[in-house]
Amino acid sequence: MEDYKKEFIEFMVESDVLKFGEFTLKSGRKSPFFMNAGAYVTGYQLKKLGEYYARAIHDNFGLDFDVLFGPAYKGIPLSVVTAIAMHELYGKEVRYCSNRKEVKDHGADAGNLLGAELHDGDRVVMVEDVTTSGKSIDETYPIVTGAANVEIKGLIVSLNRMEVGKGGKVTAQQEVQEKYGFPVASIVSMAEVTEHLYNHECQGKMVIDDKIKAAIDAYYEQYGVK
Repeated sequence: MEDYKKEFIEFMVESDVLKFGEFTLKSGRKSPFFMNAGAYVTGYQLKKLGEYYARAIHDNFGLDFDVLFGPAYKGIPLSVVTAIAMHELYGKEVRYCSNRKEVKDHGADAGNLLGAELHDGDRVVMVEDVTTSGKSIDETYPIVTGAANVEIKGLIVSLNRMEVGKGGKVTAQQEVQEKYGFPVASIVSMAEVTEHLYNHECQGKMVIDDKIKAAIDAYYEQYGVK
């Protein structure tokens, strides 16, 4: 596992973004872990977050693209900080774009997009926090492709939860990939998180002990891809 992935895993824990215990998800599933990207709130955290996204995009998709698109609302700061990191780490100038939940009907920037305009021929990388069901992409994809004749180079998320998708056969990330035809990647997967944190101290405490590890294994026995 690359060093930046190990750093990112610990960064999520230290930022109180990734927690372990007992949580009820929106889907109704009882999960032994929970991720909340909204907990990244400081300048330092956002700067580091953008760098991790930029490195993962570089490793998975390369630098041959023009626009970072972040779906509202959490994707808006993600696209901004990642665009900054792209410039700082790789000298790559990309534009950011997001959608508005409410269409703006006045001013020079009227419409349903925020940030840069999309143009025919633009190559777009989409950034999200996590893909659980693919619902967000189902809503976002028509907005992006309806604005211009663009090419989606891929979708990057911070954590691959590795849970079976709505179809019940493959993960939600794989379902998105198969449905829309563009690659989906993550900075880290839950398998990598578990591998790195099991019996490993972070901030002076054991994050995934035998009890948590057993709960994670049981969760994936039920909700993982068979």
